[in-house]
Amino acid sequence: MRFFICVVLHFTTPMSIEVQNITKTYGPQKALDDVSFSIQKGEIVGFLGPNGAGKSTMMKILTTYLPASEGAAFVNNHSIKSESSKVQRSIGYLPEHNPLYLDMYVKEYLSFNAEVYGTPKSKVLDVIEQTGLSPEAHKKIQQLSKGYRQRVGLANALLHDPEVLILDEPTTGLDPNQLIEIRELIKSVGKEKTVLLSTHIMQEVEAICDRVIIINKGKIVLDKSLKELSKDKQQIIEVEFGYRIEEVALQQIDFVKKVENTIGFVYHLHFSTQEDMRAKVFDFAHDNGLKILQLHQKNTSLEKLFIELTQK
Repeated sequence: MRFFICVVLHFTTPMSIEVQNITKTYGPQKALDDVSFSIQKGEIVGFLGPNGAGKSTMMKILTTYLPASEGAAFVNNHSIKSESSKVQRSIGYLPEHNPLYLDMYVKEYLSFNAEVYGTPKSKVLDVIEQTGLSPEAHKKIQQLSKGYRQRVGLANALLHDPEVLILDEPTTGLDPNQLIEIRELIKSVGKEKTVLLSTHIMQEVEAICDRVIIINKGKIVLDKSLKELSKDKQQIIEVEFGYRIEEVALQQIDFVKKVENTIGFVYHLHFSTQEDMRAKVFDFAHDNGLKILQLHQKNTSLEKLFIELTQK
């Protein structure tokens, strides 16, 4: 008689960040209230919330700068409580107010920090090239634009080759060209690192991130991938006719699930498909002798979703 043993192996994606029921209180006020989330290795996650929502507090806890009042968190499986030095070595952190020694030269500043980290000096040249600082490396930091100062901060965060990057408002105060440059740089770095990115700029999240977490008043109110959000988007077409139309007539258009008469002769048509239905609306109007004065899409955006979730 033969016996066969079946072994079932379960493979799980390793987590770079694991947050379990973190609470942070300042006296009677809760800055964070039982917050939990996890970030897989290689993800770029946008961390959104209005001012005072708890974003910076959460980031400071993950970097071990602040202790949590309750709960636990792990970075690369290292506890923020009992293995803080290992956590710090795993993280590259760019705070909102980028602290720099303005009277030092770029290369001098990075060489100084490399010595602090115990990183080979050869790494300085690597991060200067990686962050596009080569043309400015001979200048004092005080001579640099805001965009290049952010590059210096990012280069410093990358010096010890961390597996996780935590970036708190990295594009604040940048002009449109600088913003695009830093955004592309973060996207490039994110191909090899896990990135947790705090920002107020919705377009930035849509351009860079794989996933978005929205926090409001210390609680997580949304945690979804950008792909999921794209699927959840409603297609809304705003159309203005030359006169009033019966809503029941507009419901005859393919895939219409809801019709709203918003004001006067303006209607919002909600569709249950991602296919652009403007041509169908135009054809419907033409076939029925209806006069259209204006026609455009008003799809649900991340910005609108953010406002709805944070103003409740």
